[in-house]
Amino acid sequence: MAVEKFVGTPKKATTHTNQNEDLMFEKSSPGKKAYRLAQLDVPSVDSVALLGDSVRTDLGVMPELSEIEIIRHFTRLSTWNYAIDLGMYPLGSCTMKYNPRVNEAVARLEGIAEAHPYQPESLSQGCLGIMQTLSDALIEITGMDAITLQPAAGAHGEFTGILLVRAYHESKGNPRKKILIPDSAHGTNPATAAVCGYEVANLKSNAQGMVDVAELERMVDEDTAALMLTNPSTIGVFESEIHKIADILHAKGALLYMDGANMNALVGKTRPGDFGVDVMHLNLHKTFSTPHGGGGPGSGPVACKKILEPFLPTPIVVTKSDGKLGLEYNRPQTVGRVRIFYGNFGMFVRALAYILANGPDGLRQTTEDAVLNANYIRAKLEGTFDLPYKTQSLHEVVFSDKLQAKNGVKTGDMGKRLIDYGFHAYTVSFPLVVQGAMMIEPTESESREELDLLIDALKQIAREAEENPELVQTSPHTTRVQRLDETTAARKPILRWRAPVAPEPVLVDTAAKEW
Repeated sequence: MAVEKFVGTPKKATTHTNQNEDLMFEKSSPGKKAYRLAQLDVPSVDSVALLGDSVRTDLGVMPELSEIEIIRHFTRLSTWNYAIDLGMYPLGSCTMKYNPRVNEAVARLEGIAEAHPYQPESLSQGCLGIMQTLSDALIEITGMDAITLQPAAGAHGEFTGILLVRAYHESKGNPRKKILIPDSAHGTNPATAAVCGYEVANLKSNAQGMVDVAELERMVDEDTAALMLTNPSTIGVFESEIHKIADILHAKGALLYMDGANMNALVGKTRPGDFGVDVMHLNLHKTFSTPHGGGGPGSGPVACKKILEPFLPTPIVVTKSDGKLGLEYNRPQTVGRVRIFYGNFGMFVRALAYILANGPDGLRQTTEDAVLNANYIRAKLEGTFDLPYKTQSLHEVVFSDKLQAKNGVKTGDMGKRLIDYGFHAYTVSFPLVVQGAMMIEPTESESREELDLLIDALKQIAREAEENPELVQTSPHTTRVQRLDETTAARKPILRWRAPVAPEPVLVDTAAKEW
């Protein structure tokens, strides 16, 4: 049997939805449905009589699709996402580590996942036990005296911690006016201080990227409520004079608040409570491997010293006289509840599973591996990229784009080019104390083989920045959507879809057209 040969150039299907996904509104066709309901067999309800003016009769423009179209749409979008299950997240200061599946399995156990927050305490002893055990573990890890698990994220933990600071000073009859914040701090720190009613005073870093102790001593006075210190700092440097910093603050009656976002560099090695910290938050969704990103759910417990315990949010878990666990609400000096119920309970379960699975030695090993990985990257890339601070790095390393900027290639360009090599970008342009910052934190999750792939990619990008700058400046090139106008997207976002207006018909004189 003769096989008919295809004459001409075969057409490539480049417009299939696998390559170019439309919006649901654009896929919509009138009359399509993703469901079929049985005929109503009960008396109908007059919704207008029941709800009055609250009845909505016009649902506006809604997409109409079949079930298979909806399923394929969201499944395809999910396969386009980059995730820690697919590859490395070198984001600095965010500690994007792998979330062990055992954590998820435990969090989904029926008695845990389906427990109602308002069920009787007699039926909640297991859940309360999880909260108490996690609290005890975090108190031991931080060297503090008390803790609240309520805050829903790191910034929420900052807010709660500064509320404790404010309540403490007010209880002394000495409300204070300002909070000191180093220029290397997380951006949420000054925002938190302002929201809590404080003036923000900026504290300059020294040549090593640490707090300028002499400047701190000059700035601290009787109006200073606290210093908000990220330690290790956002350039990955541990404050070697932390005891002196604490002493300077305490001598003036001020408190030391520590942003604990970078605790992945300290767990099992040193405890903030032992070097003078009065109050701090932890990010369970960073240091203790609970899910991170996409708006939550996160968890930002706040640990504190004894002097701040009376002001903790209510309720707190206590052991009653009969040995049972319960929730205590009667706390006259509390700052009040900061979260509905008791916090994001599922995150507590995951964090506790991680802590118990590792144990003290495992947590210490985790810290050591995270620091080792960051220093491996530093050693391999020093010289390829400018290293503005020579101080010893802990869990992350910060380079600058100084060498590449000579050819017009900036940190954002190289971050986008990294996408072409299969990696998520590092943190670009932060911290602000480093011009053109390239902030890299590998965490303990990554093997040497994965680190070598990242290092090779960055070295190749550095070569491209010198030999073919335009290639880097116009990247990424392998993604479905090319480089976007991020400035316009941020300043003038289009948050609502509108049907395109059909163009006016154009009359064509077909008689005069050659065919």
